[in-house]
Amino acid sequence: MFRYIVRRLLQGVLTFFGATFIVYALMFANQDDPLQALAGERPVTPAVRQYLTDYYHLNDPFLKQYGYYMKGLLTGDLGQSIGRNRPIKDLLMDAWPITLKLSIIAIIFAALLGVTAGVVAGIRRAGVFDYVTLLIALFLISLPFIVLAPMAQYLFGVELKIFPVTTGGNPSLYKLLLPGMALGTVALAVTLRLTRTSVTENLRADYVRTARAKGLSRQRIIGVHVLRNSLIPIITYLGVSLGDLMAGAIITEGVFNIPGVGFNLFQGIRTEDGPRVVGFVSVLVIIFIITNLVVDILYAVLDPRIRYE
Repeated sequence: MFRYIVRRLLQGVLTFFGATFIVYALMFANQDDPLQALAGERPVTPAVRQYLTDYYHLNDPFLKQYGYYMKGLLTGDLGQSIGRNRPIKDLLMDAWPITLKLSIIAIIFAALLGVTAGVVAGIRRAGVFDYVTLLIALFLISLPFIVLAPMAQYLFGVELKIFPVTTGGNPSLYKLLLPGMALGTVALAVTLRLTRTSVTENLRADYVRTARAKGLSRQRIIGVHVLRNSLIPIITYLGVSLGDLMAGAIITEGVFNIPGVGFNLFQGIRTEDGPRVVGFVSVLVIIFIITNLVVDILYAVLDPRIRYE
């Protein structure tokens, strides 16, 4: 196991450098005039333009700019935002706790409701509940975030007035409930169908027939044996879907006016703020790599048959 963890960490290092290089290259290729994009319609004086150009190394070649960025990153300096004129580390410290709460709400919502409904649908296969959840899951999967978030905002915020329409700065947990559930809706639908399929397959496995022959109760067979083995693909999906949740957070945070990571990424892309975009993406890549490593390690905990040599 130790050797496997070390190997995965080395792979994660290569993934991190490769991802940051690609993102930095894309931002470098997309840059037209970030200083003018920041100023909008207002003219930028030659003196200010020259100072900012030298400060952010905008006239240097791509590899030299990337070298400056990696030098700062390896020393814990994520750089300075062009648009906000603040250290990216400070922006990240302000935005990350909000997006973390939003993602936790989405994951808990998808896991609890999706696993519960999926287990019931798997046990009652080909029943009314199974067909109804199938239709609901297909409907939710077919809706992109850009449609789902405004629909949830209008229905539960404007019409029913159950939740606030927007959250604003420093949102409370209650204000994040609606955008969190909207963000986790697609993950909920996929988790539901994945759990249903996994439970159905495990109910037909040989170890279930053996457990029944030994006289174990139905609740123990499903709750201990079937559910434990069925959770492996679900944990895999929820771990990998973290990246999808972060991508969806860009739209969700924009719709609900949440000053999180996605909102900052959207602003950075719109204003051609390359240091902010690359800095935020670099941290997200690290989180994604660690999450996938934890998911792989959990395999051996859930299923003793799995061993990493």
